[in-house]
Amino acid sequence: MKKENVPQDLSSLGKITKEVCYATDSDGKYVTQLSDGWDVKITALDVAWQEIDGRIANAKQRVLNNEASPLLFFMELRLMDLGILADYTGFWKWQIKRHLKPGVFKKLSEKDLKKYAEAFNVKVEELKSMDVHED
Repeated sequence: MKKENVPQDLSSLGKITKEVCYATDSDGKYVTQLSDGWDVKITALDVAWQEIDGRIANAKQRVLNNEASPLLFFMELRLMDLGILADYTGFWKWQIKRHLKPGVFKKLSEKDLKKYAEAFNVKVEELKSMDVHED
C-alpha cells in the first residue's frame, strides 16, 4: 500500500492513539505511516465492545438477582479473569470462586474487601454497591 493510501478512518481510539502501518513511499521503499484507524478494524472493535458491555450487564443482573457477588460485575468491568484477579489480590483461584457466592462475599472481612477494592480501583463501599465512579 502506498503511504498516501494508508486508511485514516477515525475511530473511538483515534483520539487516544494512532496505529503504525507499513507502506511504500514514492521510491518504493518501506516506511512507517501513522493511521487513525480503518473501517474494518473499527467495526470489529465495536462488535467486541458490544459483547463486553453485554457481559457486564449480565453480570450486574446476576448480582442483583443474588446469583453472584459484586466480584463478578467488577471482574467483567475490569476485563479480569480468575487468574488475573488472583495475581492482583494474592487469593487462590478457588478462594475467589467461593467469594463469587453472595453468601460468602457478605461474610468477607474488611481486610479481604480492601484487597478486592484495591484490585478493582474502587472503594470498599463502591465494591459492595457496584457504584462505579470513573475519574
